[in-house]
Amino acid sequence: MSKVKSLADLRKMRDELQTKVSLREKSDHPDKLVQVKVSMATCGIASGAKEVMNHMIEEMDRQAIDAIVTQTGCMGYCYAEPTIEVTLPNSAPVVFGHVDNKKANEIIEKYIIRGELVDGIIPVNYETVKENKNE
Repeated sequence: MSKVKSLADLRKMRDELQTKVSLREKSDHPDKLVQVKVSMATCGIASGAKEVMNHMIEEMDRQAIDAIVTQTGCMGYCYAEPTIEVTLPNSAPVVFGHVDNKKANEIIEKYIIRGELVDGIIPVNYETVKENKNE
């Protein structure tokens, strides 16, 4: 973080932080926004979840994606940390595991913006096609 040398520097820093906070706390209509929950239990933090969360906040702000980015506790997927849960408007949540900054970029570009599934989904969160038993 840079040193504050003037009132203008302090105001600039405040504005930047307010933008980041608003991405985390827009809660008037969360069902109409992309919701990202980053697992920040001890195992997630040790695996880099804090850096992933900061990266997602910055990247979604840079791309002007209307989203809420929050932290949550343990999701129960310690083996796949860092994990994030992404809920698109009117969609079921999808959990992604082993998320680093590169994977976060892919999730933003492909899943959040274009609605395309990407590798890294933790299987218990998606439904499979059921076999037709009439055949």
